[in-house]
Amino acid sequence: MSWKKDEDSDDLGALMNLDHSVVLQEARVFNETPIRPRQSRLLLAKIVFLLYRGDSMSTTEATNLFFSITKLFQCKDMSLRQMVYLTIKELSTISEDVIMVTSSLMKDMQPTSEITYRANAIRALCKIVDPSMLPGIERFLKAAIVEKSATIASSSLVSSLHLFNEAKDVVRRWGNEVSEALNGKSLSQGSSFFGSSSSQGQVVSTSNIVQYHAIGLLYAIRQHDRMAVLKLVQSFSGQKSGGWMGGGSSSALRSNAAHVMLIRYAVRVMESDSSLAPQLHGLLEEWIRHRSDMVSLEAARAVCQLKDVSDKQLTAAVNALQLFLSSPKAVVRFAAIRTLNVLARTHPEAVQPCNVDMEGLITDSNRSVATFAITTLLKTGNEASVERLMKQMQGFMAEISDEFKIIVAEAVRSLCGKFPSKHGLFLGFLSGVLRDEGGYEFKRAAIEAIVDLAKHVGECREVALGHLCEFIEDCEFTKLSVRVLHFLGEEGPATARPTVYIRHIYNRVVLENAVVRAAAVSALAKFGAAPRADAALQRSVRVLLARCLDDRDDEVRDRAAWGLRMTAADQTRARYVRDDSTFSLAVLERRLVAYCADPHAKSARFDFAAVPRISRAQEEETRHRVRLDAMDQVLTGSTLPATQAAGAKEDAPKSAGAGAEEADRAAQYARQLAAIPELAAFGERPLVSSQRAAELTEAETEYVVRCVKHVYERHIVFQFDVTNTIAEQVLEQVEVAMESDDIDGLLQPVVAMAIPVLRYDAPAAAYVAFERLTEDAVAASFACTLKFIVKECDPATGEPEEGDDGFDDDYSLEAVDLGPGDFMLATYIPDSDTLWESLAESESVETFALSSFSSIEECVAKVCDLLNMCPLDNALAPRSKAAHKAAFTGKWLGHAKTVARTRMAYQKGAGVTMELAVRSEDPAVSELVVSAIA
Repeated sequence: MSWKKDEDSDDLGALMNLDHSVVLQEARVFNETPIRPRQSRLLLAKIVFLLYRGDSMSTTEATNLFFSITKLFQCKDMSLRQMVYLTIKELSTISEDVIMVTSSLMKDMQPTSEITYRANAIRALCKIVDPSMLPGIERFLKAAIVEKSATIASSSLVSSLHLFNEAKDVVRRWGNEVSEALNGKSLSQGSSFFGSSSSQGQVVSTSNIVQYHAIGLLYAIRQHDRMAVLKLVQSFSGQKSGGWMGGGSSSALRSNAAHVMLIRYAVRVMESDSSLAPQLHGLLEEWIRHRSDMVSLEAARAVCQLKDVSDKQLTAAVNALQLFLSSPKAVVRFAAIRTLNVLARTHPEAVQPCNVDMEGLITDSNRSVATFAITTLLKTGNEASVERLMKQMQGFMAEISDEFKIIVAEAVRSLCGKFPSKHGLFLGFLSGVLRDEGGYEFKRAAIEAIVDLAKHVGECREVALGHLCEFIEDCEFTKLSVRVLHFLGEEGPATARPTVYIRHIYNRVVLENAVVRAAAVSALAKFGAAPRADAALQRSVRVLLARCLDDRDDEVRDRAAWGLRMTAADQTRARYVRDDSTFSLAVLERRLVAYCADPHAKSARFDFAAVPRISRAQEEETRHRVRLDAMDQVLTGSTLPATQAAGAKEDAPKSAGAGAEEADRAAQYARQLAAIPELAAFGERPLVSSQRAAELTEAETEYVVRCVKHVYERHIVFQFDVTNTIAEQVLEQVEVAMESDDIDGLLQPVVAMAIPVLRYDAPAAAYVAFERLTEDAVAASFACTLKFIVKECDPATGEPEEGDDGFDDDYSLEAVDLGPGDFMLATYIPDSDTLWESLAESESVETFALSSFSSIEECVAKVCDLLNMCPLDNALAPRSKAAHKAAFTGKWLGHAKTVARTRMAYQKGAGVTMELAVRSEDPAVSELVVSAIA
């Protein structure tokens, strides 16, 4: 029988048109005798394709199909057997009684079987085995890990890594075998469980993939033991005995991929323990000089992404990346220029020595490399080179994908703030790309760049608005039309000729869909409600809004009616249009979801007063931060690790954009406290909760303790979050003893709640509550001691040893201070200027000489932290090093509105001189807030 390929056939199309029921009918061929290997193999490929395509299969169908496939084990055809293994693995998650095939798989794992059989049988067996049955095959897997065949060893290591999530305790016992595979001993000498070293004439693989898989599994086993991970990094770092870890001989890693993983583990150790950063940074510099491009690039990238890295520490990494820019391999050039592109955002001066090399890449045949080169040059270049680079960039915009067009648009957007005098050049480029073909994300990035220019460069506002008006005349994306119309409504009324933009906006009401028409109506209403709108303009806008009352869409008619009513009353305009505050949308969404999910809450109206309000500047800063995070994904291909991202947020100074995050954190604390009956009696929720936990221990100590303070109407609750970092110990009856220096006895202890059991790496909270015997704020300092019972335990199970009664122990903590700032709720107050004028009689003013501060920026950050108030505008970003003014708002105990204003002057050698003025609805509060500095 001959077979000839039909050149007109479309194999992919045939696969895409596979019918689920037809394939199941064809599966009857598995029951035929004799077995037809080729037909069975093609049918198995169809079944796997259906599963990968997402077709659903009932449990009965999958089970019947599974047991039909098991009959194919009678055939010795190697290609068919490989497809059988693959199909069994895919069906194992939806079939029943899959464990019945274990005996067949175990037979294929015997030394008399082919290597290909044995490796694939291990993968399939580990996929279908139940964790409770794992001890029964443990000896097989441990022996396979140290097998001389790289195929078998690698399959065992990868399968063990998959099993680790389900059976951690069992896999942890294989650490010695994994270490042996990592050291490469099993590949050169000795016999294996499956047979002698000379059996079957096995060919020892020269591949080093076993080390890559072994180091991944070994890290998974040791990842919660920082010292064990540190020892792993040191043992394969190439250092000899007597190094900074002391003792031990170094081992060699032959796998470049394993070296890359080792570098990543070293970085994680540096992030978790900053005291080891200097020594490990030396290792990274050694790896930068590695002979493999892959390892050297990874080490350089790791150094560039370290937090708080200095320009001096970056020198070696930048020099290596500069050499890679001239590599003949396009992938190496791409990796190097992308790393430099990300580094240029935070350390442009460190990247400047590479400018000459990057200019040579502008004409690179790989357009991706050229895009990164020119965008990096835009970040590191000077004003004189911008125009030349922009002209070069226009030449290849049509040749690159939308993903890289977005990067270009974002680079131009960053330049808008750096070189505002070049606004004409930037606007010309951005308006040109808007007329070209492109997807939504690319057009959105260009629009946002134009919006930024219009906001921050007043000279080009009207020109930028004109380009936006031109864009919406032929815009295919509804979301972008809505965005532009909203911006026109915000900025258009403040221009010299607002009627120009009204014409473009009203055209959208006539020509567009309902969503765009509704946005256009809202924009028209803003023109009529603007403070600069004269009677003629208001009259014209009202005529246009009246025409919209006949629109066929309900939303458009409702907005038109609202606009007519709003433009007719000054009080309504001030409330809805001129208000510079808005709700924190993230918090509002979560509160609404909780409200709709609670059947008992629906009987009452939703409490909008409980949703924090933020300024427009805060909202814009939050969006800016989200945009930067999105750009990190585009530029680096990944996000920060969760721990690093959380650490960055925790260590960052309080900013105007942190209001939503603080509100979310306060809501989470309120839910935790309400679930404890003893604390729920103090009130429905705390009036004030700490915005940042106070660290009472070092991060590297045996026990890590953080304190959060919660202030109620008459009570103060101290929440101590405790983490046990010793795997061999379990703590019981963990409590914090607090001794106050309050000599007046204004604080009375009422509740002390201990942690019953504290296991390794499982944080828990202990609570201590005091009653305030006065309505005034209380300032006190508390000496704290952690007390507990220590019991030895098995690190694998976390259970204490039998018969171990343990022993009492204690651990000294840092003191906890209670001050006026702990009674202040940092919140944004709209129209704070008007409030300030109305509270003139309650003002308290004090001047301070703060000689310990070396800059105004340092001083204002500390003042904000002590007052615990919300900074307004650019309070935390002084524009001058000599003088600065800052304003803060908050609510005392969540009720009394308070405004603080500071004037600072810095003189070298004398420090900062600051005048602090505070006004509050409660006159006594003004003096208390001033005392927070004193």
